[in-house]
Amino acid sequence: MPKIVIAIDGYSSCGKSTTAKAVAARLGYGYIDTGAMYRAVSLFFIRERVSLSSPKEVNEALEKIHISFKHNNRTDRNETCLNGLNVEEEIRKMYISNIVSEVSAIPEVRWAMVAQQQKMGRRRGLVMDGRDIGTKVFPDAEVKVFMTADTYTRAKRRQQELLAKGEMVNLQDIIDNLEKRDLIDTTRSESPLVQAPDATLLDTSHMTIEEQVDWVLELADRRLAAIHRNSHKKAANPLA
Repeated sequence: MPKIVIAIDGYSSCGKSTTAKAVAARLGYGYIDTGAMYRAVSLFFIRERVSLSSPKEVNEALEKIHISFKHNNRTDRNETCLNGLNVEEEIRKMYISNIVSEVSAIPEVRWAMVAQQQKMGRRRGLVMDGRDIGTKVFPDAEVKVFMTADTYTRAKRRQQELLAKGEMVNLQDIIDNLEKRDLIDTTRSESPLVQAPDATLLDTSHMTIEEQVDWVLELADRRLAAIHRNSHKKAANPLA
């Protein structure tokens, strides 16, 4: 059976990463959390006091950044490493959320991360989620999904995630953060958040994660079946 690339794009807190991880596990595919990569860059910029308005400082900082993913056997999760240091918990904090969209909007940052992401996916058999996977990173992905949900639902989900990690944040502050990020993500000049013309829209406002996973898997199964049928037709009639 051939292996494909599944690109899941969409807004923050729609369940993209959780769904993508589960889909990858069910298919035996690799998983790349591109949002974590931009969060790791944001963390490095904060720690090194990099001026976001200085292309020179940004480029010099990017040359010092190496992002990798390490599987945690205890939690069965891929965790983000920045220059060899596990930063998975730190990059999920609210102060990173407050700056990550601004960092992600910097063209030099996107060029560097897209190059890394494309290198990771050359062998196919991959599920990748982010903002521009189906439009910029893998425009030839066999399956493209664009996730959305209403802002209140997204904010409640994000608040619960933060509470589970011991971080208490006012719901209105989260709503304000999401709306700010949405505006930056959808209006930036480099790889804005848009639905690819051939992506299937998935509104997760009233869906459980398991329902989302099943929905994406069904889409992938149909695509794989179509690829399989086409390959058999070509084999049976090579001159067609």
